[in-house]
Amino acid sequence: MTLQIPFDNSYGRLPERFYVRQAAVPVRAPGLIKVNRALAAELGIDAEALESPAGLAVLAGNRVPEGADPLAQAYAGHQFGGWNPQLGDGRAILLGEVVDRAGRRRDIQLKGAGRTAFSRMGDGRAWVGPVIREYLVSEAMHAMGVPTTRALAAVTTGETILREQGPLPGAVLTRVASSHIRVGTFQYFAARGDLEAVEMLADHVRKRHYPGAESALELLEAVVAAQARLIADWMGLGFIHGVMNTDNCHVGGETIDYGPCAFMDTYQAEKVFSSIDHGGRYAYDAQPGIAAWNLAQFATCLLPLIDEDRDRSVALATEAVHRFPPLYEAAFLAKFRAKMGLSTEEEDDWSLALDLMQAMEDGRADFTNAYRALSAGKAQDWFTDRAPFEAWRPRYEARLARQGGADRALMDRTNPAVVPRNHQVEAAIAAAASGDLAPFERLLAVVTDPFAEPPAGFELPPAEGEEVFRTFCGT
Repeated sequence: MTLQIPFDNSYGRLPERFYVRQAAVPVRAPGLIKVNRALAAELGIDAEALESPAGLAVLAGNRVPEGADPLAQAYAGHQFGGWNPQLGDGRAILLGEVVDRAGRRRDIQLKGAGRTAFSRMGDGRAWVGPVIREYLVSEAMHAMGVPTTRALAAVTTGETILREQGPLPGAVLTRVASSHIRVGTFQYFAARGDLEAVEMLADHVRKRHYPGAESALELLEAVVAAQARLIADWMGLGFIHGVMNTDNCHVGGETIDYGPCAFMDTYQAEKVFSSIDHGGRYAYDAQPGIAAWNLAQFATCLLPLIDEDRDRSVALATEAVHRFPPLYEAAFLAKFRAKMGLSTEEEDDWSLALDLMQAMEDGRADFTNAYRALSAGKAQDWFTDRAPFEAWRPRYEARLARQGGADRALMDRTNPAVVPRNHQVEAAIAAAASGDLAPFERLLAVVTDPFAEPPAGFELPPAEGEEVFRTFCGT
């Protein structure tokens, strides 16, 4: 069976200082984990061909398909606030781009594809755990309506990967994104004083992501607005990205690089899961502020393009970045109004939403289930201590009475019944590492239909002893 991918590569037409051309490093014995047939159809790719031996060779990096232009992209970034002037795709190869059936340009990237010129001390590989995690979480995020990279396929490599935990089975994820351009991509060239490259990159991003933006300032404003919406989406799901470095901040407004990410079980505003986030820089409630910080770094890169007068450029960029808080607050309030079933607006809704979250923290409530049960009047069942909720409830009931009752349909399409909980994801990973993909398949089917009532047990938070308190990067 012939695999045909309708490549139309634009990033590779940029100058060669934007990337290093190279193919993936072949693997020993590829085996199929999963092909996302629905996504393949969106991209105009035959899913059966992807599942064939020829397709498997492409997904593993053993064969370069016709029309591909494999390359590793260059970028820099602030990592936990510390500047690194050169990062780049240290374990990923961009095969190329396709224009999907809806006319959208999409990258196809192999993640875990071996060492590149940007690998530094890394082996360029991935083990099956991070591949399973990203597949599950990114597809769940898509199903919940959050802008995100997608998982087209996952394969095993037949090789052993060495990590701190010991020898682990290797894997490669085929990732699809609207692009892989990050704030750190702009920083890479701005730090080198390469204004020509910054300008070319800005033009590329405007045409690709924001065709209505006619200037660098309008590009900045568009990215600010996209990030405000994205972070509000994360907050509405109790999602913690875990590593919001500028090299993980996507200029198109997608969630990218699912490393030590997690969804909260019991609500805690300062919750951190990442094993490397010792100071809580990327805690749940820190995410809006970090997004604004990342946008300020992006704005700094664009200063020479915004206005020839440096002072005027700084003033315009500062004004654009300062729009983030009100944009975010508006998106957050719209999200949480919907979660509470409020289809009308009142001035006190902001405090009503925040006070519920405080009651959830004080009462040790399960985030996902408490919001989901709110439409049925059973949110209190998910509070360890019901008293904080009962103290809040009269204000909420009075608010609903003024509206004429809760919009329960709105609530049930906003509050998911299930998310990929840490303990469930870890169980699927453990099974997959031993060759059993059935738990992964079952969990994937449930979390990609998140607003339906799930099979019994999938909605339950972890029992005592099942909790997962720390998550890890894949490298």
